[in-house]
Formats: sequence, structure tokens, C-alpha cells
Amino acid sequence: MQYPIFKDEMKSTYTILVPDMLPVHFKLIINIFKKYGYNVELLQTSTRAVVDEGLKNVHNDTCYPALLVIGQFIDALKSGRYDPNKTALMITQTGGGCRASNYIHLLRKALKKEFPQVPVISLNLSGLEKGMGGIHITAPMLLKTLYAVIYGDLLMSLYNQCKPYEINKGDTERVREKWQKKLPGVFDKREFLKLKKYCMAILKDFDSIKRTKRNKVRVGIVGEIYVKYSPLANNHLEEFLLSEGCEPIVPALLEFVMYCLAGSVADSRLYEHKTKKSRISDIGYRLVHSVQKKVIRIIKEHGVFDAPHDFDDIKALADKYISLGVNMGEGWLIPAEMAALAETGTKNIICAQPFGCLPNHIVAKGMSRVIKESHPGANIVAIDYDPGATKVNQENRIKLMLANAQRP
Repeated sequence: MQYPIFKDEMKSTYTILVPDMLPVHFKLIINIFKKYGYNVELLQTSTRAVVDEGLKNVHNDTCYPALLVIGQFIDALKSGRYDPNKTALMITQTGGGCRASNYIHLLRKALKKEFPQVPVISLNLSGLEKGMGGIHITAPMLLKTLYAVIYGDLLMSLYNQCKPYEINKGDTERVREKWQKKLPGVFDKREFLKLKKYCMAILKDFDSIKRTKRNKVRVGIVGEIYVKYSPLANNHLEEFLLSEGCEPIVPALLEFVMYCLAGSVADSRLYEHKTKKSRISDIGYRLVHSVQKKVIRIIKEHGVFDAPHDFDDIKALADKYISLGVNMGEGWLIPAEMAALAETGTKNIICAQPFGCLPNHIVAKGMSRVIKESHPGANIVAIDYDPGATKVNQENRIKLMLANAQRP
């Protein structure tokens, strides 16, 4: 079957909808795409109607993130807010060997009945969907997107380190919103490359928030990338932990980026077969890691907030438990992040994952025992998310975990 293709001439007239996975990061990223002439809009609906639309259009055995992404798209197209004849949908694809690789095909199948004219854009760096049109990612766009991830990670981390302790309610949101509005202008010029200038300014702004002593239960969140970050998928897990008097700690998105690059390099070494992709991944990893180390140095120089883990240390931790060749799904990244959290004092950990996500069930539930053996007192619970799981049951399991939680 011939599917509609997003062509260059549609750029100025079409609205491109993006599903809500990382609210902080995506708000920065879509503004970069807008500067290049793409009218991109972030969907933030999180009602039960999204789940219901997903269930109508996707088989219940399909990955929960796919069900939510497709449900959110269909719900938006049915809402009347968008002209289906002038709307395109965009999703990311990593090209991994799991159900996520089928999202785009499932989405096109779901559109076939009511919205066959709507083109689907695959945003990927794996060479997928050749000949199917889409957005042309240039080197400057890619570099700006990388820095948007870095600034988004900083805003996410500082928000979670300040929000539980703010004395004046709403101060933390105001600082975060200030920078979400300010940073798009920074990307208009080469100013975004001045990491120290802007990271230090962000750190000082968050540090100006009046806070109580940092002494609440710290809870790390790891797991499948969509469920880990998306409030829609994890039933607003960070907000729930804040309401329970906890400090949520969410690993940086940049760690997933480096994990993908490191996985390609590890495969080339394990199979003794270097390819163009593995060479580019190696160069990319070195570049991204060098930027991450700069951010870590800046945060440590400021001296108030916790810096992210150096990714070389995370890789070394993974080697203690599992091969770097285990890179299906989130693979070795999940046990490595759990171990990194436990080693740095965050022994209460939630592993959020879609029900039936085979790669993540194996590397998360399967590796939690050995991590507990290496880190006595580690308090790890796996929470499955799917359309049949009730929010009450999920929250009760988390409350049970918090009853045994260790304070810093």
C-alpha cells in the first residue's frame, strides 16, 4: 500500500504533531524545529480518552507506549483542533529489535480507516523509512538538539532537587518556566554553545529558591525510556512521589543517547566487525561524552547541586553485572543506572516498564537481585504499566516500597 509522504513543500502549511514523552526537553526541541520552518506542536493531553483511543486502534498485546502514542495522535485528530488535510504526525524510531520498531506501521494502520491522508514522519538516525520523505536533519539542527537535551536534563534535575524543599510554593516552577521561555532565544545564535555561561546562570537561579534542608527520601526512577519520562505513561509518577514527601531522581536523557552510541561501538568490538555506523557512533560518543564532562565540571564548580553520573562510570558499573552486548531495549543501561543510584546513596529505586516488555523485564527484574546483593539495603520495586493496570494498585505498590524506604 502507498502511504502519504511528507514532502518539502508541506513544510510551511502543515502542523506536525509530536507525542508527549519528555515535556521539558521536547518544548526546547520543538522550538528548534520551528526556527527551521517546521510548525511543530507538542501534544499534552493525558485523559483516559487517549488510552481508550489506543485500545480501539491497537491490539492490547502491543507495547503500552505504542498504544499511548497512537491513542494520543488519534484523539488529537478527532478533537477538531486540527485539519487532517494539513496535519502530519512525527514519531522517533531507534530501530531497535523490540515492539517499538513497529510503532510507525501500527500508526499507519490505525490511520488507514479515518485519516488515510495524514502522513507519518519517522525521526531517526538509523536510515529507516528511506524514500518516505520527512524532516531533513542538518548538522546544525542535530547539534542544537543535542544541546537542548543537555539543557533539558539540567532543568529536569534541578527542578527535582529543589521542588520538594521549596518554602514558597510555585517558586521552582517559575524558575523552570523562565528558562524554558529564555532558552529558545539562546538557540537563535551560537550562544547555546556557551555552556558554562548558561549552565551557571541556570544553577544560580535555582539556587536562589528558598529551600529547607535536603533530607527527604530519595527515589530513583529507571526503566523503559517512554514510561520512565512520560507523565502520561507513568501516571504522573514524579508528581505522586512529590506528594508522598519524596525527592524524585530521574537519570538524564543524555545517558540514553550515549547508551545508543556505546551499544553500536560495543557490537562492532564484540563481533569484530567495524562499520561506518560504528565509526560514526564512536566519534559521536566521544563528542557527547566530552560535553557531558563539561556539564559535570560546571555543576561541581557551582557546588550546591548533585551532578549526573559520568557515563564512563556507568559503563564500568554495567560491566560488573552484565555484558555491554546486551543492548536490546534499554538493555544494560537499566541495571547500570540502578547500580549508579545505589552507589551514590539513592537506594530506593522504581523500575517503570510496560507490561510484557521482554528486554526490560529481563534486564530490570532479572538484574535487581544481584544489584541488591552488591548493595545491601537497596530497595528496588518494578512497576508495570499497561491499560489494564489501575493507578491505585501501582501507587499502593509504591507506598509499600516507601514504607521500607531508606532516608539519606
